[in-house]
Amino acid sequence: MSEPPRLTALTTAVPPYPLDQADVRARARRIFNRPDIDLDRLMPVYDHAGIRRRYSCVPIDWYGQSIGWKARNDLYERHALDLLTDVAERALAQADLRAGEIDTILTVSTTGITTPSLDARLMNRLAFRRDTARLPVFGLGCCGGILGLGRAADLASSGKRVLLLTVELCALTFRAGDFSKSNLVATALFGDGATGAVISGVPGDVGTRLIGWGEHTWQDSLDVMGWTVEDDGLGVLFSRDIPSLVGTAYGSVLDTFLARHHLTRAGIAATACHPGGAKVVAALETVFGLQEGAMAAERRVLRDYGNMSAPTVLFVLREVLQDATRGPILASALGPGFSAGFALLDPSSADP
Repeated sequence: MSEPPRLTALTTAVPPYPLDQADVRARARRIFNRPDIDLDRLMPVYDHAGIRRRYSCVPIDWYGQSIGWKARNDLYERHALDLLTDVAERALAQADLRAGEIDTILTVSTTGITTPSLDARLMNRLAFRRDTARLPVFGLGCCGGILGLGRAADLASSGKRVLLLTVELCALTFRAGDFSKSNLVATALFGDGATGAVISGVPGDVGTRLIGWGEHTWQDSLDVMGWTVEDDGLGVLFSRDIPSLVGTAYGSVLDTFLARHHLTRAGIAATACHPGGAKVVAALETVFGLQEGAMAAERRVLRDYGNMSAPTVLFVLREVLQDATRGPILASALGPGFSAGFALLDPSSADP
């Protein structure tokens, strides 16, 4: 039986503008100050989000302006490519590889559109082989980091090296003319970020083994999470019922996935879950039978970076791997579909 693929590098990056939650709260109050909006009732969402600071590709003064789809997407193309260049270069250096040794570039992003795709543009910045396969993936949202990891592991299992890149610029989706509660809540949660990872199935490459991956999409759940396409950009769509869905529907799906790999919840040494929000993390802690606050890495990433959509769970995984955990790590995320993604890693197999 061939060896499982290995995670040989994992890097993260954020754009240059820090957004302190108190400043975002004050900015949102000015933007949403309308007679038909009960701001006193809605403002506590900023205090209860579990977020202290996030990062944005645009300064805070950008928020509140009337900006069209083309201008937003131009910003997305430029800033996303800069972030991907950064994480790609550092991931290659961490794996002690040259760009020409990568067989496939898999790029996950859902907050903008560009054709030629970001990976094609990246090939003009770094010295990848001209026959490098490219796979841009759109539409996975918050599940993109984990589902991307699974897709990369599948590709690497045939003896390839895969460069997995995720980037989301959630900041650019804020629409000043949308006075819905969902849009306001989004300003309390979302940040920008990117990750780069190398997953290798080449014998002799060292790293943490990926021993399993999978996913589940619930029936008739398209309205739980996603985007709506509006004239001035992407409109946020998410249900207030997500934390309760975690409590009622996630556990059985998780158990089915673990059983396929001869594991139970009790056999998991550590988690690296996507912290979609403070209520979601609390619901996940209950599912795993943990005390409130036990998902420390998830809460730290949420506090320091916010919800960056696809990259977030890989920020968490990087922290968990640095803790020298022994035993299987379960990485998981929820996203549009409505879907759950899973990955199992075995850090005890990592080479010194």
